[in-house]
Amino acid sequence: MPPPYRRALTRVLALALAVASVTLLGPAAPAVADDIPKAPGHRLVSDCQGAPATASPVPGQAPPQHPYLAPNGRSGMHADAAGSGTHPYSGPLGRNPEVVSEKIAPVGGECATAAFDTAGRLITVCGTFTGFLLELLDPRTLDTLAEYKLPQRSSTVEAITRLDFSRIFKDTSGGAYFCLDVQDRVVLADSRQHVLRIAHRQNAAGRWEFVVENDWDLTGQVPHYCLSWTNLFPSGTCDPVTSVMPDWQGRIWWATRLGRVGTVDPETSVIRSVRLPGEEIQNSFSVARDGVSIVSDHALYSFTADPDGTPRIQWRQTYDRGTGTKPGSVNQGSGTTPDLFGTGEEYVAITDNADDRMNVLVNRRGTDVPADRRLVCSVPVFGSGRSTTDNSLISWGNSLVVENNYGYENPTSLLLGRSVVGGVSRIDVRPDGSGCDTVWESAVRSPSTVPKLSTANGLLYFYEKEPNALGIDTWYLTAVDFRTGERGWRKLTGTGPAYHNNWAPITIGPDGTAYAGVFNGIVAVRDTG
Repeated sequence: MPPPYRRALTRVLALALAVASVTLLGPAAPAVADDIPKAPGHRLVSDCQGAPATASPVPGQAPPQHPYLAPNGRSGMHADAAGSGTHPYSGPLGRNPEVVSEKIAPVGGECATAAFDTAGRLITVCGTFTGFLLELLDPRTLDTLAEYKLPQRSSTVEAITRLDFSRIFKDTSGGAYFCLDVQDRVVLADSRQHVLRIAHRQNAAGRWEFVVENDWDLTGQVPHYCLSWTNLFPSGTCDPVTSVMPDWQGRIWWATRLGRVGTVDPETSVIRSVRLPGEEIQNSFSVARDGVSIVSDHALYSFTADPDGTPRIQWRQTYDRGTGTKPGSVNQGSGTTPDLFGTGEEYVAITDNADDRMNVLVNRRGTDVPADRRLVCSVPVFGSGRSTTDNSLISWGNSLVVENNYGYENPTSLLLGRSVVGGVSRIDVRPDGSGCDTVWESAVRSPSTVPKLSTANGLLYFYEKEPNALGIDTWYLTAVDFRTGERGWRKLTGTGPAYHNNWAPITIGPDGTAYAGVFNGIVAVRDTG
């Protein structure tokens, strides 16, 4: 698309967002799911391709179960505290798959992180243009059971006032990275720089509702002069909180975009923090017995907490951050949440931001590892000058799977049948730890999805979009064999911008359904045969 037309289209979309921000009402009462409409052209493209798969579980052990989080597979964006991106449930095998969807808002409404309570109910945070909505959904019908309105992010106000809605799609704050604790409570940081712990329950009338059990105010340690409709000319710094998660001792850790790392003691409400000067944190973090792993746009860190809760660096490893932000990256740095993995729980993996080809980096964990022995391997992936990711790796055993997001900027990047260069690779650490090898490469084009692996059936799940000469924007749930990298089958979820997936994950539910957050809400794919 020529640049003038692209700019015009961006402005039209931005104006639509502005209209939505004025006309969209607050949370409605629990309601029956309303399907996301398909754009014209869905009858001109293939609905289902490939053949059903046969479940072939992958051997290995899941990451250790975090004592303060919901069971592995249903606790948050990356499925567990280690950031593995794996689910113990068997996702759809492609046996006569059906698609259902729920439209969360007239414009927008993308549901990012998804988790499941003890009874299998779906809990998700959906981004509308009046604020995020915490949703409790029926996992089969996607009917809304309960809804809680979170405050609007400053990036939304900025996008509307400056007619630049790309700002929204590079903002990871406001509750997008939430986690579900061992008591089925949502733990998140909202756009007011407050950490909330929210339970859900049935009231006397039998209707579900969300209830805030704890509210910890971080503004004493986090700059909070943020743009809003009542503060259009803020006089200070705004530092959004990007992610929260408890450590193995139950402290709630948090990180901000401008490099603050802190803890909340849930028993005493004492808050402690440190600052990484000149560094930015846009991704989530991972937790294991040996500490908290955080990646900034300059270095990979392992943190622990002093007895009073103050974060302390155990070790720091720099990486090649390149010379600029690539198309497909949120900032100039690694786009990955650290993966804590290995048959002996000995490794942590991220990607770098090297200029020519991004590298998958595997480092040894442990405070006694000499600096010159920390790096196990640096493996270049994808094509020269066409290589970046802003999604977590998948890790299982000694294997890693990485997705190429190069070329993706925001939803306008993929309009009118366009796509990205794509690519997926699997990298394995050698059994003796002497290095790493590329096992396979795939041409699957998954522009911006957080992919997942079902360890119960051996399938990787991506949200795929290929170029279309007719200008039809087609979106597929695609299953790829973990062992070989071969595409097994794919199912059309929908057509048009409403089915666009902007950095949202695929999540596999306990009942075998695969969910994907999309621009207008959420879609679910499940077998019926």
